[in-house]
Amino acid sequence: MAKRERVVRMSVEQPLWRALTAYRVGTMIYAVLIFVFARDRYERPWVAVAFLAVMCAWTLATLPKVANAASCTKRFLIADLAVALTGILLTPLADEQAQSVDGPTLPTIWTAGAVLAYAIKGGWRWAGFASSLVAVANIIERAHPTRDTLHNVLLVWVASIAIGYVVEVARASERTLARALEIEAATRERERLARDIHDSVLQVLAMVQRRGTALGGEAAELGRMAGEQEVALRTLVAGGLTRPSLVSEDESEGAVVRIVEEPDDDCPVDLRALLAPRAGAKVTLSDPGAPVLLQSAAARELAAAVGAALDNVRVHAGGNARAWILVEDWPDEVIVTVRDDGPGIPEGRLAQAEGEGRMGVALSIRGRLRDLGGTAELISVPGQGTEVELKVPRDPRGKAGTR
Repeated sequence: MAKRERVVRMSVEQPLWRALTAYRVGTMIYAVLIFVFARDRYERPWVAVAFLAVMCAWTLATLPKVANAASCTKRFLIADLAVALTGILLTPLADEQAQSVDGPTLPTIWTAGAVLAYAIKGGWRWAGFASSLVAVANIIERAHPTRDTLHNVLLVWVASIAIGYVVEVARASERTLARALEIEAATRERERLARDIHDSVLQVLAMVQRRGTALGGEAAELGRMAGEQEVALRTLVAGGLTRPSLVSEDESEGAVVRIVEEPDDDCPVDLRALLAPRAGAKVTLSDPGAPVLLQSAAARELAAAVGAALDNVRVHAGGNARAWILVEDWPDEVIVTVRDDGPGIPEGRLAQAEGEGRMGVALSIRGRLRDLGGTAELISVPGQGTEVELKVPRDPRGKAGTR
């Protein structure tokens, strides 16, 4: 079952929606006051009264729509902008002098609230679209636009695009912060587990190793195995290898939810996590500091090929032989090299083994890599050990997967 870990954080976008709500109410009141103080110059005041009544009702009824990004739907944005454009175009009908005098339109600066909603919801591109329509409506309403008209139109256009761009930058920063909080939470959890393991399991394994070595006989072999498991466990804890996680956002509570899930065959996994248990007292694992991602099936096959190579070291190189695993993560391929300090393989011995029906290298190693579209190259010099180089390509169409 997936494990959910909640990291609470403040949404940088939510204050913008609260400010927009206050702006819409304030500018609605401002538009009404402008009409009240200048009502004597309107030739058809009933047109202004009718529009302002609709605008006020619309503003108050749609306050929940500008409470957050989820509520502010595309349908609402279109209707809201339509109300603002209608008010601009109705201004000459209510006040015939508006076309010759740079007076305020019926909605006045309330129109900017509709444009700002576009900016906060969709960024600078949406803001540019909405402000361009407002600019066209203002130019049509004026009939003969003056310099002040063009200046106001340009100001709204530039300001809305700038705000939209700032919103996009804020969202990107928020995602970066969420990722940092997730990594911090995972690091704290890893440190806690490391302390618990160090205080219990690792100490028990170390004690078994010491006592087994002192007793000798079968107990010495048990001690040796405990020592290998202690080294492997320390490597796993120190590397901080965790299962892949998915990050989702809970907008209603302003939190980041990290869901840890077992990978399936189509999910990229960290190859290091599969190779870490191979490390031990006589096996040294060297890997990059960053995850080495492969599709789950490809990663398992590659890890199995490494396991087969290590089995050959134990069987053919002797009990005292040491092995080294080197993982290299390149843009177009992953390379894993397994090297030992054993006596090496005499020339022609592999061909002879295959002829005798022993297919360990041919099937367990080369066969696995061939199925992945990769290669396995074995280099051995008598008296100088053996090196097996496993290459898996990052072909988007192949089985090895991509980053």
